[in-house]
Amino acid sequence: MKLTSITVEKYRSITRAHRVPISDMTVLVGPNNEGKSNILRALVAAMNVLTRGTTRQTHGTLPAQKGRIPGGSRIYDWDTDFPIHLQEKQPTGQSVIHLDFRLDDEELQEFRAEVGSRLRDNLPLRIALGPREFSVSVHKKGPGGPALSKKQVRIAEFVARRLEFEHIPAVRTAESAQQIVSALVSRELARLEGNDEYAQALRKIEALQQPTLDQLSASIKHTLIKFLPKVNSVTVQIARARGYAPMRQWCEVSVDDGTPTLLEYKGDGVQSLAALALMRHAAETSASGRQLVIAIEEPESHLHSSAVHEIRDVLKDLSAKHQVVVTTHNPLFVDRIHPASNILVSQRRARPAKSVKEIREILGVRASDNLRHAELVVVVEGDEDCQSLGALLGHVSQSLREAIHDQVLALDSLNGASNLAYKLGSLRAAVCATHCVLDDDRSGREAYKRADQEGLVTLAECNFITCPGRSEAELEDLFNPAVYVDLLKNRYRVALSPEARSSKKWSERMGEVFKRQGKPWDDSTKRDVKAAIAAKVAEVPDAALLDSCRASFDALVSALEARLREIRGGSAA
Repeated sequence: MKLTSITVEKYRSITRAHRVPISDMTVLVGPNNEGKSNILRALVAAMNVLTRGTTRQTHGTLPAQKGRIPGGSRIYDWDTDFPIHLQEKQPTGQSVIHLDFRLDDEELQEFRAEVGSRLRDNLPLRIALGPREFSVSVHKKGPGGPALSKKQVRIAEFVARRLEFEHIPAVRTAESAQQIVSALVSRELARLEGNDEYAQALRKIEALQQPTLDQLSASIKHTLIKFLPKVNSVTVQIARARGYAPMRQWCEVSVDDGTPTLLEYKGDGVQSLAALALMRHAAETSASGRQLVIAIEEPESHLHSSAVHEIRDVLKDLSAKHQVVVTTHNPLFVDRIHPASNILVSQRRARPAKSVKEIREILGVRASDNLRHAELVVVVEGDEDCQSLGALLGHVSQSLREAIHDQVLALDSLNGASNLAYKLGSLRAAVCATHCVLDDDRSGREAYKRADQEGLVTLAECNFITCPGRSEAELEDLFNPAVYVDLLKNRYRVALSPEARSSKKWSERMGEVFKRQGKPWDDSTKRDVKAAIAAKVAEVPDAALLDSCRASFDALVSALEARLREIRGGSAA
């Protein structure tokens, strides 16, 4: 069961947001105070109604504690959540949220068996929230609509059994993190309540629970240590003072990153990371076959930039199995491959983005002129690599040639491999998708390792220039010396010699050739020679590559073509 869209009517600043699409990973972006958080909170309210047990009846009153359901989860406060400018004219007005779900073939069969009606694929539900009452109904037009409306209770129960929902607010205090921990522990330990031994012998409860708590502690530590490497241990334990009856609903979490300390006494950043780390664990272990929908407000809050990269990857992993909806101001969370997965919220309206350019504009991000229209930026080590590689890519691949011509594919220089992490961070902040082309030498490998550790690049987003028989190689190793032999002779009075055919990488071999012939070889000379050869390669790309060394280049071409197909497929979605 997948949530496919949400429509919000009369909720806070949102008068109407019609059929906002929800994908596996949906990012709500936009300026402050334009309504993106309100769309997310409307989703939270509707999903809480569906999943927190209130749908055993499809009409009823909100509990005595206004806007809350048993367990303390906030659903709706009419005074706050119904548009203030409408309250005087509509004292019994309702906020209405429509949720559309898509069922797979197996779920359609289960729906027919449990509810007694057929569905084609979509199940539209209408959740209405008033000053003191709520209602859940089927909002389906056509001949089958009235029949389904009579089975609302069974339909609501069908949905509730198949959905799990979690919400992490932007302000992640110790209390909110503790609530997530408590809910997680409660779900894990609930399985023990059906155990006869557990029911008959309270004195054995701690012994029965401890393995579960130990497992939770180890799992939470495993996830949390990715964000906080100094953590030595994490301990989850039942607070004995609460007594045995509600004991699985209360717990304490202590984090040992040098000194064991209760989570509530840690800083905002640690509490925020703990809440997000626990959410990942909850998604992986607690959905119990249900479709999990996770709503997260501003996942970047309180976090260092390196942790933001890790959180982004965590959310991406979660979206492979579940559905994730986030609000953000941070370009790092934008889906560059599928622009339509980014919902632009502005002037109290919401719509899918049509292009990366639109996303940049609404976030106030500026890209350099040569990258303004780029959908994919190929990051190379030097300016001369931009010239030669651009010519070669355009020569061997029509699709890459067209992409370069249309500025959909751009090449950008690092001016040295050591700048890789900084460059990738800057490009991501400009909402650019990237692909790295690095020399297969010590500096290239170390630069990749640092960027990988910072969560800025993956193996799928990088190709190294390799050459058979060489332990290190650079782009010039792929070039046929016949292309530039006359250039060296006429411009530098240097003749290629046997040293140029050794197993060392090109710049080391060329340095030996220059020095043997009484020529200086320093960084300035190397840059000049590389630039001259790159210009020559750009003139004759058809003759520039050595057949014996072009395997890594051909692999790069295939990788870039695949990346562009993926991006264009996402743009068309």
